[in-house]
Amino acid sequence: MIHPNIFHNETLLPIEKVRLSPGQAGLICGWGIFTTLRISKGEAFAYERHWRRLERDAAATRIPMHYTAAKVRVHLHEVIRANQVAEGCARVYLVYNTVGYWQSDEKQPQVDLIIYSAPLPDHREVVRLAIREHGRHAASPLAGVKTTSWLNNVWAVAEATKEGFDEVVMLNERGEVAECTSANIFVVKDGKILTPPLNSGCLEGVTRGILMEIAPETGTSVIEQALRPEDLYSADEVFISSTNRNLISVGEIAGQKIAAGPICDQMNDLFESYVTDYVTRRLTASSSSAR
Repeated sequence: MIHPNIFHNETLLPIEKVRLSPGQAGLICGWGIFTTLRISKGEAFAYERHWRRLERDAAATRIPMHYTAAKVRVHLHEVIRANQVAEGCARVYLVYNTVGYWQSDEKQPQVDLIIYSAPLPDHREVVRLAIREHGRHAASPLAGVKTTSWLNNVWAVAEATKEGFDEVVMLNERGEVAECTSANIFVVKDGKILTPPLNSGCLEGVTRGILMEIAPETGTSVIEQALRPEDLYSADEVFISSTNRNLISVGEIAGQKIAAGPICDQMNDLFESYVTDYVTRRLTASSSSAR
């Protein structure tokens, strides 16, 4: 459940005081973008990377960017402090209001800024994945953009959950593995870590990007490579990554058992060290500037 204090446009408010209007066409149509950030020790981890992706997504969707990274970071930390979040996650939304016919004439900004926080979601240590064909359209100009039009994802997970699965591997129109509904996917084979390239239609995940940078510290590397379902079934191990769940081992895909292995644990430990170092540096810098 999300926390009780929300930042909306220019004001921090209790959730019951926040008003979103049916006349906000972008809200109804799903014309908006967002990012989910991990909160560790009260600090927004990898904020700069999330902001750069928001800027790219705003350009791709033609959403005017009226906010600066510094200003939004201040508002994000207002939410973190108000909700007393030490460990958790937060979302930053930008919703484009002036689009389409079904608008109201009430006064509202061109783009709504919405920020809220929540606890980290519960998840299993080893997950089961379903597979969905045509879950991603790699040729779409909006492929890889994190939009608020999220029905395709939550519907796919809801359907898979009925059959006892935790997540869904989304295939693109070429039958290639793209990603899960809210996680990137990795395959370990012959000592190498493979992950779908961005032209598969997958999101350029922040955790994914960090893993690609730090993997050489374990003596291996993350290689972008087109993958098909049979590559998952024959892998030495498979794991998924996301902002609010880190790395999670996969134990089954569409009825095919996947063996556990050490690489996921090694990469998760390395990623946690990266998070700790980032947060420590940010807190030290904040402490020094406050003196």
